[in-house]
Amino acid sequence: MTVLLIAVIYLAFISLGLPDSLLGSAWPSMYQAIGSTISGAGTLAMLISACTIVSSLLADRLIHRFGTHSVTTVSVGMTAAALFGFSSCTSYLQLAFWCIPYGLGAGAVDSALNNYVALHYSSRHMSWLHCMWGVGASLGPWIMGLCLSSGRGWPSGYRIIGTMQIGLTIILILSMPLWKQKTEAQEAETAHKVLSLAEAVSLPKAKAIMTAFLCYCGLEMTAGLWAASWLVSEKGIAPETAASFAAFFYLGITAGRAVSGFVSEYFGDQKMIRLGEGIILAGIMMLIMSGSGPLSKAGLIVIGLGCAPVYPSIIHSTPARFGKEHSQSLVGIQMASAYVGSTFAPKVFALLSDTLGMGFYPFYLCFFALLMTLMTERAKPEQR
Repeated sequence: MTVLLIAVIYLAFISLGLPDSLLGSAWPSMYQAIGSTISGAGTLAMLISACTIVSSLLADRLIHRFGTHSVTTVSVGMTAAALFGFSSCTSYLQLAFWCIPYGLGAGAVDSALNNYVALHYSSRHMSWLHCMWGVGASLGPWIMGLCLSSGRGWPSGYRIIGTMQIGLTIILILSMPLWKQKTEAQEAETAHKVLSLAEAVSLPKAKAIMTAFLCYCGLEMTAGLWAASWLVSEKGIAPETAASFAAFFYLGITAGRAVSGFVSEYFGDQKMIRLGEGIILAGIMMLIMSGSGPLSKAGLIVIGLGCAPVYPSIIHSTPARFGKEHSQSLVGIQMASAYVGSTFAPKVFALLSDTLGMGFYPFYLCFFALLMTLMTERAKPEQR
C-alpha cells in the first residue's frame, strides 16, 4: 500500500511539472493568435507566480482543514480546468483569467506533497519526487513540439496535457483509501497548530531558510533563463547551439536528483545541501574561467548537478529543523519564498545586464550561491 501511495505521489509531481514549460514553448506560436506581443508572456508568468505564492501561504490552513489528499485532488483538477481554458482562449485577457486557477492549483499541490513526503518518507524519495518534476517539465515541451510540428497547433498541446491532468485527478480520487492509513507522523497533518505568517516567520531560523529558498530558486531560474543569451553574447556561440547547451542545465538537475536519491540517506540532508552548494560554486567558477563553448557547457551541467540535491534536501529537513507540528506552515512559507525568487531574480538580472552587460551572469549566480550557503549554515538543524 505504501508503494502504491508513493507511486501516486510521483505521478502527481510529474503532472506538476508537465505544464510548467508549456507557456514558454508554445508562446512563439500563440501570441499573435491571441493579440499579444512576444514580451506578453512575462506578465502572464508573473500572474501565475503571484497566485502560486498566495496558495502556498494558504496551504497550511487548507490542509489542516481538508487534508493533503483533498487539497491535492482539487488542485490538480483546477490545473486541468485551467489547461483546457488555455486551449480555448482567443484573447490575452482570457489567457490571463485562466492563469489564476492554474497558479492557485500549482502552489497548493507543491506545498501539500512536499510536506507530506518530508513527514512520511525518507530523503531518497524527496530527491526522486523532484526528479519526477523534471521528467514532467521535459515531457511538456516535447508534447507541445509534436503538436506544433504535426500542424495540430498549440491548443491541441494544452488539451493533451489537460487530459493527462484529468486522468491523474481520477487516479487521486480512486487512491483515497491509501491516504487513510494513519501513523503517528500522519496525525501531525491535522493535529498541528496552524501558524500565522508572523508566528512562522518569528521562529528561529525561519528568516534564514526563507532567504535560502529565495536564493536557490533565483539562482536556478536565472541560470536556466539566461544561459543561452549569455553563451551567444559572451562566448560567440550560435543561437541554435546555445539553446541546446542551455538544456544541459536542466538535464543536470534531473539526472542529479535521480542519482542523489541513492546516496542521500547515507550522507543526510545537511551534507547533501553542502555538497550541492559546493558543486554549484565549482560550476560557476567554470563559467567565469571558460573561454570556449565546451567548458561553458560543462559548467552549466555542473551547476545543474549541484542544484539537484539542494532543494529536496532543504524541504526534507524541515520537520527536523522546525518540528513536525510546524512543518506544514514552514513548507508553505518556503514555497512562497521560492516563488518570489524565481519570479523576480531573473528580471533583476535583466535590468542589471542592460548596464553591466551579459558578462555579469556568472557573478550574479555566484552572489546567490554564496548567500544561500551562508543562510543554510545558519539554519542547519540541531544535532540530536
